Amino acid sequence: MPPKPKFSKEQIINSAFHIAKIEGLDKITIRKVADHLGGSSAPIYVNFNDVGELKRSVIHKIVELSQQMLREYQSGNPFRDIGIASLKMAIEYPVLIRDFVLKPNDYLKDYDQEMAGELVSIMQQDPGLEDFTKEELKKILLKMRIFQTGLTLMTANGVLPEKLDFDQMIELSDSVAEDVVMAARIRREKK
Repeated sequence: MPPKPKFSKEQIINSAFHIAKIEGLDKITIRKVADHLGGSSAPIYVNFNDVGELKRSVIHKIVELSQQMLREYQSGNPFRDIGIASLKMAIEYPVLIRDFVLKPNDYLKDYDQEMAGELVSIMQQDPGLEDFTKEELKKILLKMRIFQTGLTLMTANGVLPEKLDFDQMIELSDSVAEDVVMAARIRREKK
């Protein structure tokens, strides 16, 4: 009898990620991952205590992927970079985007906290936003995230007007960002 195949932790996470990318996070099971790898579930349990721990590792991989996409677009305009990264995620990983946006999920709380902190840090580096306090930036970010989440979800679901191409989506996002920042400045001046 040939020896059972052994898989690295990274191979197991990649297999679970593949399942999540196609079917969603809820569809990850130890059995499915083992079947995808062509082996038994024993090597998975050597690396993970349960499916919840494996799912958290997949979420961590998604966070890293999101951060990598964000780093790829260093235009100096944080909202443009965030917009491009989120739209690219929606185009490449629509099932994951729907999981993140539409389903309440305890695993995603960590993702949201990690990304929000990183995004405010990026905003603080923008000379056009340097006069805002951290709290003001958080409020601006929330408003932009609400808009960007809608645009990203519409992209993932393929419900945007067909004539709206990627460049036009970015222009729309840029325009909304300008409006939100301008409104924040006006509100500040009224105080």
